[in-house]
Amino acid sequence: MTTFLAGFTLSLSLIFAIGSQNAFVLKQGLKRQHVFAVALVCAISDAILISLGVAGFGAIVNQFPQIEVFARYGGALFLSVYALLSFKSAFTSKHALVADDKSASSPMQAILMCLAFTWLNPHVYLDTMVLLGSISTQYQPDEFLFGAGAVLASLVFFFALAYGARFLAPLFKQPRSWQILEFLVGVMMSVIALSLVVGG
Repeated sequence: MTTFLAGFTLSLSLIFAIGSQNAFVLKQGLKRQHVFAVALVCAISDAILISLGVAGFGAIVNQFPQIEVFARYGGALFLSVYALLSFKSAFTSKHALVADDKSASSPMQAILMCLAFTWLNPHVYLDTMVLLGSISTQYQPDEFLFGAGAVLASLVFFFALAYGARFLAPLFKQPRSWQILEFLVGVMMSVIALSLVVGG
């Protein structure tokens, strides 16, 4: 149980900070658009990455750093485009969004965006595969119990974020609130994209 809780708490601390993926999940929760599918895709993606890390894929990434370089610049490009779209939305007049708007995206569009935010983010690889994968070796022969705790933490977090966002819905009845959120998301995406390029 101690090993399981160690994986749970470490994983939760790594994904708790607001990032590009979390911001997207939050927005979908506020809009109440495809909430279950988005949370599930994030949780399954994390489960796959954590499992690969615990199984030893972190060593492969360390051996072939080109994988991380490709992910870094691809992720920076994707985040830059999304930031521009967020800024455009923030400064567009008469885009009176409401929290229960159902018309913005199809389920497939939401899932594809979610996959992009997850798999084009090199920080996800570093946190899940490399960091969690390397730490799990300290808990041998129970490293997979450590990984199970980490996977559960991801599942709990994304569903809590997606469905908990609806409690903020009254605030986002005002178009101005959506404009502010879009602007802040754009700033955050830009900062993350810049950090990926500069950090390289």
